[in-house]
Amino acid sequence: MAAAGILRLTCLALLLRRAGSAAEEYDLEITNNGPITTGAQATVRASLIMKNDSITSNLYHFNWIYAPLILIEKSEQRFHSLINVTSEFPGAFPLSVWVTHRNCWLCRPVARNVTVLHITEFITGNLTIAQIEGSAFIKQGSSSSTDTVTRISFCLHDPSDYFKSAAFVYNWDFGEGMYRITKEPFVYYNHSAVGNRTVHLKVIAEWEQIGNIIHERETVQKTGDFTTALELLDAVKSINVVGSRETHVMENLSLSLHINGSPPLALCWLIKAECIPLEGEKCHLVVINGSCYNLSHTFRAAGQYCLSVRVENGVTMLQTYHEIKVWPTGIQPAFFILLCIALVSVVLGLVLYTTFRSNTQQKDLVEVADFDFSPLSDKNLPSASESDCGQICCRSCCLRSSQETARESHELLLSFYKPVKTYTV
Repeated sequence: MAAAGILRLTCLALLLRRAGSAAEEYDLEITNNGPITTGAQATVRASLIMKNDSITSNLYHFNWIYAPLILIEKSEQRFHSLINVTSEFPGAFPLSVWVTHRNCWLCRPVARNVTVLHITEFITGNLTIAQIEGSAFIKQGSSSSTDTVTRISFCLHDPSDYFKSAAFVYNWDFGEGMYRITKEPFVYYNHSAVGNRTVHLKVIAEWEQIGNIIHERETVQKTGDFTTALELLDAVKSINVVGSRETHVMENLSLSLHINGSPPLALCWLIKAECIPLEGEKCHLVVINGSCYNLSHTFRAAGQYCLSVRVENGVTMLQTYHEIKVWPTGIQPAFFILLCIALVSVVLGLVLYTTFRSNTQQKDLVEVADFDFSPLSDKNLPSASESDCGQICCRSCCLRSSQETARESHELLLSFYKPVKTYTV
């Protein structure tokens, strides 16, 4: 008997030691789908997660504490447990759960957790805002663009279909003295002025059900009041890039971006060899509260580049491109153009000078020819030839006459650049 008692104490000590370290080996997640209205059902889920893959036990028991809520249904699987609860009274109700090994009642819980379920007597739901362009939704959130159709919708939160037989009426207040009553849970509205608005909505649900006491049909009505903030902004309509489209290597290029749109603006810019659409955050992202932004960049290599710019303000997004030509260092485009003009001018001057010089030469040759062949010269040359030929033989006379004529012609050609014309009688 003593040996059996010692064995039991040893087993209990080992189990307690195992339970002490169990909290470090397990994790328990618990969630609920509240808030719900009174009378509706809420679902609470618990999931056991093992932090150590070496744990092989698969027999667990989930223990719930949900009072004063009313339990509708409970289910349990290997690592999960689910309960459905309801209440006729509003409030915030805590629900707790702990997990133990199924065949070990003396063991400490391996994990525990708690959640709070909110129950209200009013209708539960929320308002959503979407900007519409054509037939498609282009933006969802609390911001909307002026002069653009905005859809404001009410989303009913009813996980147990408690309002499946109810008829709804929606009273809208757009904050500008404009009201509207609809039977649909959405409305279209166009705001024309920039600013902040608060949209109010009152929802009325009405249906018939059998009473719990008299067991006769009675009309039941529930209401709910909802508000949402609406920020009206001007859409990003244009992006103007002011600055040069040409620069040089290692020179600082300064550009100014002028944006037509309501701030704050999320501006994303990137310079690459080609123009690319900017997606995500793979660019230089800055947030500006104005309509102008200055950027500077230094290029390290010559070539053709493109500045891609994307701007959005929570309402719309716009993208533009700006091409930039980068020249190598030392080559000035204006200087190159002036050099070409100078070379063309020099060539044209040489052509004109050559043409003018040729015309001058022809004019001087004609004047010399007219002077040399004057009538006076013609009369003197035969008489001199005849007197000389009378004294000497005819052959010598003719030879001398030819030499003198050749010498005179040679002297006239050599005196091309002399302004005074000479001759021999």
